[in-house]
Amino acid sequence: MFRETVRAFIEKHVTPFHAQWEKDGMVSREVWRKAGDMGFLCFDAPEEYGGAGIADFRYNAIVTEELWRSGSTGIGWGLHSDIVFPYLMQYANDEQKKRWLPKLIAGEHIMAIAMSEPAAGSDLAGIRATATRDGDAYIVNGSKTFITNGIMSDIVVTVVKTNRELKHKGISLLVLERGMEGFERGRKLDKIGLKAQDTAELFFDNVRVPRENVLGQEGKGFVYLMQQLPQERLHVAIGAVAAADAALEMTLKYVQERHAFGKPVGSFQNSRFKVAEMKTEIEIGYAFIDKCILALNAKQLTTEEASMAKWWATDLQKRVTDQCLQLFGGYGYMTEYPISKAYLDARVQAIYAGTNEIMKEVIGRGMGL
Repeated sequence: MFRETVRAFIEKHVTPFHAQWEKDGMVSREVWRKAGDMGFLCFDAPEEYGGAGIADFRYNAIVTEELWRSGSTGIGWGLHSDIVFPYLMQYANDEQKKRWLPKLIAGEHIMAIAMSEPAAGSDLAGIRATATRDGDAYIVNGSKTFITNGIMSDIVVTVVKTNRELKHKGISLLVLERGMEGFERGRKLDKIGLKAQDTAELFFDNVRVPRENVLGQEGKGFVYLMQQLPQERLHVAIGAVAAADAALEMTLKYVQERHAFGKPVGSFQNSRFKVAEMKTEIEIGYAFIDKCILALNAKQLTTEEASMAKWWATDLQKRVTDQCLQLFGGYGYMTEYPISKAYLDARVQAIYAGTNEIMKEVIGRGMGL
């Protein structure tokens, strides 16, 4: 029933407008507020702040699956609810929760997380953004890039160095808010895919951030990131398998209708074999992802399992969309056909949330190598 509700909402409030949002480079704030009204954001938020109190990641997974299934790749709800919100749930104090959570749950405020920098991506220990203590505040300087929800965000969990002499132990998390003096948004980045998603640069020029905006303890930022990254990577994997499934669904319909040499393209052995292979791999993907979701619910998902899910599912998504586009022939290369958009949207999945090369490194080290 919940899946049907989400699907109906997307069909009415997202799909008709998504093409325009892709031209604009961002979605409307109105759709965020409507999602908040429907209870589609921050499922695990306590009822006292306006949340549903549903600590079951299957609900989050359904929203992610339905967005990717419909090609609604500009909506940043997943980043908001699945990736950033857990930091507030786990590390924010009562005062911070009262201050931030209600508007985030309602979709009135939008979240982002700022990790990557021009010279530091997967290597978080190499970040250069600094936060220097000054009385009852921190003075933040530096920049971030490739920030999803970067333009629209009102609250940004920002990874900074509070001690330049230390590596991992010098990292802290500060919450920067829209309107803080010296906090500027840079250009909205032009990407090959995910066109409706507002990805941006952020700049910090002597931004004064009160100590009340520190998440958790100073110097514990790297530990917090490591604790939350498995859920982020599982979120990406969920979308990847759903996107691959959607690509195959549209391709199956096409090869049944398209004729060559007097019969449907799908009736040729090569087409049948390709479709059979993709369907099998997608079903395998769903089985493993579902296992990971249940493990996450039971608080048993390991870093290695999340890394396996992320790299394998996103590679599957790339492989499936490429093979599907091939089955469309020349029409697959035309932007009017959704498979071309699916192909372009898939590419970044193997890059963000930790590159797939880093995922394999994590798995290998976990095996004692």
